[in-house]
Amino acid sequence: MKPRFKPRTVSDPNIRYARHLVNGTGPFAASASSPAPTANDARATLARVVRRTPEVVVKVTGRKKGARHLGAHLDYIGRHGDVPLETRDGEQITTKADAERIADEWSDALYWRQGTTVSAVAMVFSMPAGTDPKTVKQAVREAAERMIGDNHDYVMALHTDTDRPHVHLTVQAEGLDRKRFDPRREDLFRFREAFAEALRSRGVEAEATPRYTRGQGRAGTSMALTQLRARIRSGASRQPTEADLRQAREAMQIALGKAQQPPFVSKTRDRWTETKRKYEAAAQRLDRTGDRDDRRLARDVRQFIQERADIETIPDRMLRDAEKRVRDAQARAKPDRQPDMGVPRGTPPAPTRRR
Repeated sequence: MKPRFKPRTVSDPNIRYARHLVNGTGPFAASASSPAPTANDARATLARVVRRTPEVVVKVTGRKKGARHLGAHLDYIGRHGDVPLETRDGEQITTKADAERIADEWSDALYWRQGTTVSAVAMVFSMPAGTDPKTVKQAVREAAERMIGDNHDYVMALHTDTDRPHVHLTVQAEGLDRKRFDPRREDLFRFREAFAEALRSRGVEAEATPRYTRGQGRAGTSMALTQLRARIRSGASRQPTEADLRQAREAMQIALGKAQQPPFVSKTRDRWTETKRKYEAAAQRLDRTGDRDDRRLARDVRQFIQERADIETIPDRMLRDAEKRVRDAQARAKPDRQPDMGVPRGTPPAPTRRR
């Protein structure tokens, strides 16, 4: 009743792991742990934040269930053979047959599970326009090796068909230790940090910080919803999303005084207030050092705080639009001029003076 053993036919995920084990590199290197962050690291991070260093983007774009679903995804990110797929060991996959073989191998070990099981997790890593695509690809490979390379197989594909160079990373869900790869918000943040560090080590300015440290509201938008909104903006679709309709209805209820804003909105403002207080304290400490670069950084920190006096979330924007619609409706319903008592009907209005 056990799942049958099926040897791999496309690369071997254990080759690199065994090489690290023999040579004492990778996870078996002499340095057991990374050094704790120093004051210089904190200063450098603060400087990158207030000077608007580009932020890396790491997202989960989907979870592929079964060989057919995964094979279609690999064919898509490989642009039907035009873009080579790279395995964890650096092998180039250029044919659809090899990609389907990978999909079969990643899925066959799960056939005995009850129900439909995720075979792979699809992720995307991207940087702003102008970033060297090859550097982005190298940084993604380093981040993947650091985070999952010793336990999960993966394939990656570099896309340069948009302004933002990005890499699709597809990770086998079943690890060598039988643990499942299911990244959550904290895991994605660690991926962002590893990606940003790999870019900086190659001379590319990049940062990975939470939104609230940059004075930005809560995102909370899935990739599917982002794609639907992009289709609406481009004119490909005129049907608003259910999420937007729901938020619009909730904002209208708040504007009419029949509901209150969600609790996370006030929590977001309170957290930004506390963050600004910490930034101001850091600016004061920088001023006291007497160093010219520190004083310049303190000035940049205060300018950053001044430009972001308040934080605006998506519910705030929806509420502002709803309040404007309510005011416009009230203005249309209100008559332009109240009739004067005692004036016969039909009397022409008094002429108005021009200023």
